[in-house]
Amino acid sequence: RGAPASRVFGIAERILKAYEDIGMRVSYSYALRDQNRLVYEADEDFCRRLPAAIGTELAEYLKAQAIPLPDHLGLFVDLWERAGRNTRERARVQLAPANLHWCSDESLAALRDYSAEYRVGLHMHLVETVYQKEYARRRTGTTALRHLHKLGLLGPPLTLGHGVWLTEDDIDLVAETGTMVCHNASSNLRLRSGVAPLNDLTARGVRVALGLDEAGINDDRDMFQEMRLVLRLHRVPGMADVVPTCAQVFQMATAGGAATTGFADRIGAIEPGKAADLVLLPWRSVAHPYLDSGTSPVDAVVHRARAGAVDTVLVDGDVVLENGRVTRVDKAAVLEELAASLRVALRPDEERRRRLSREIFPHVRRFYDGWLDRVVHDPFYAPSSRR
Repeated sequence: RGAPASRVFGIAERILKAYEDIGMRVSYSYALRDQNRLVYEADEDFCRRLPAAIGTELAEYLKAQAIPLPDHLGLFVDLWERAGRNTRERARVQLAPANLHWCSDESLAALRDYSAEYRVGLHMHLVETVYQKEYARRRTGTTALRHLHKLGLLGPPLTLGHGVWLTEDDIDLVAETGTMVCHNASSNLRLRSGVAPLNDLTARGVRVALGLDEAGINDDRDMFQEMRLVLRLHRVPGMADVVPTCAQVFQMATAGGAATTGFADRIGAIEPGKAADLVLLPWRSVAHPYLDSGTSPVDAVVHRARAGAVDTVLVDGDVVLENGRVTRVDKAAVLEELAASLRVALRPDEERRRRLSREIFPHVRRFYDGWLDRVVHDPFYAPSSRR
């Protein structure tokens, strides 16, 4: 295994150990990228667009970070072995083709085959932005989803992250193949990606999960707040019964999310035979000072619950949060250690990366000039009108 892959494996091991120390359940995957790591063209072609000094420096940096496809596949196998070949109680390892623009057809085919051989799921970001929709048209002559279907990737093992720019025909194909979608509403708003067609996805029976995308993008990391956002974001004008209900959103955050992991048969519902993964909060925190007796508990939780009110968390029956405090590690000490590590001055290589990113950014913006000139918008939702 080459140096970049070995470095990633070491980091992944520490991440998995942190989940283990805290007692959390984790479905982990390392995203595969084997092309187009900065813009939507080959790295070497983009470097040639840049002023010579910047292009040479960037090319050297990208080359040093590159992980060959065999090393990517080996990294997955090593992590899968570390997770007891996915038999450990609280850890599963899956595959993650990062996105169409980051993956060659060769790597997509390889991950498809590994998913079948090792019986693990795949999580892939797809058409998160309108630029990705246009990239797929230029690369494949069709939609990103149709291209994945041609390669044999669609089906129940695959979860698509985002899917903001899926077409009506795409959604029909997602439903027909049993492919799942993970909706990341707050991230899509923060990054100006758009609003996913959730109402149409659910109308066609697509299984949808809720996600936060990544902690650095959703700063509050509050799934209760995410549920409220999803509930309200898709309430299109009118009185037709086409908008998500509290029960549907709650199911997306629980059973829907569970279905995208390697624990789908063990978590996501409170019923005999399932693991006791429970989040408890005082009823007063959602019912005080008044809650009508006809309001369902699910409605109350989706509309009113806050992460700060959570009192107890159990994972497989073990208490990992009690009286609002983590039971297995000293959270305050861990956060202070993290803060101290971030207060130190940047290393020379970090300063170099920061400078290089600032120098490259204007060229990245220029690369996409005119990309959307041919894109025709026909929105799923019409929340306002010019006339």
